[in-house]
Amino acid sequence: MSVLVNKAWVLARMYEPDVTIVDCRFMLGQPDAGRISYEENHIPGAVFLDLEKDLSSSVSEHGGRHPLPDTGQLAAKLGKVGINRETRVIAYDDQGGLYASRLWWLLSYMGHETVFVMNEGFSAWKDAGYPVSKDQPVRVPTTFTADVHPEMLVNLEDVRQAMKDPSIVILDSREFSRYLGLNETIDHTAGHIPGAKNKFWKGVLQDNGEWKSLDELKEYYKDVPKDHEIIVYCGSGVSACPNVLALTELGYPDVRLYAGSWSDWISYSENPASSAELWAVTSCWRATCCSPFWHSKSAGCNP
Repeated sequence: MSVLVNKAWVLARMYEPDVTIVDCRFMLGQPDAGRISYEENHIPGAVFLDLEKDLSSSVSEHGGRHPLPDTGQLAAKLGKVGINRETRVIAYDDQGGLYASRLWWLLSYMGHETVFVMNEGFSAWKDAGYPVSKDQPVRVPTTFTADVHPEMLVNLEDVRQAMKDPSIVILDSREFSRYLGLNETIDHTAGHIPGAKNKFWKGVLQDNGEWKSLDELKEYYKDVPKDHEIIVYCGSGVSACPNVLALTELGYPDVRLYAGSWSDWISYSENPASSAELWAVTSCWRATCCSPFWHSKSAGCNP
């Protein structure tokens, strides 16, 4: 069954006793916004898990801006809100599945096999007239026993070796301008891991914010070979998760997350970085380009 489910599917199952709905709303730069939104209203019965307080560990010199949480501590938090390995978990947010996908990846990494992401966010749920509530549910604590799958993860040294291996595809999930190093607004160093291809995570979404169909996703990833190992990263290991989810939906057999991502990569001064050498902004009418086009010395296109 698909990981992605629509709001009608959620509505039909929201009161079933083995279902736990998790509100994952978050706003970068406004760390309390998700919790405030949850307290104002949420899907009835939903519990709240915060990206930085629950789904990440503390930031240190290395490991990136959103390091993975300690699995033991996360397991304890999951048990506290009534989630065990038999619970069917439905995650949602209001950011196109960005943060819900982080929870999906973490639970999958910890051995949970029945985790779903609501395709449409909370605003679509509310706008459709579906029920909302301010009540915070009382959950019966349980025990979540983690069965960690280390093969889903790569570390810094794995990425360094992957740069030398043409059979491994490295995907950068950030928007194209940040990938090129032209508009870095978050991290202290601009650019991307040498050899990485760009697949902005929002490419999995339609214009209305819903996820694309499988056929549309297949078209989006048509230049990503299915028989290669795929390493996915972003700025801090969060927005890479929608790409991982989409590739998993398409049946890619070997997709791994570089959790520390760019913010971890640049915390080691010896690591190389690639960026476009911008020298002109112009219009290009050649068949291989588009207009307007940001030209770089390596673009193979002259103004």
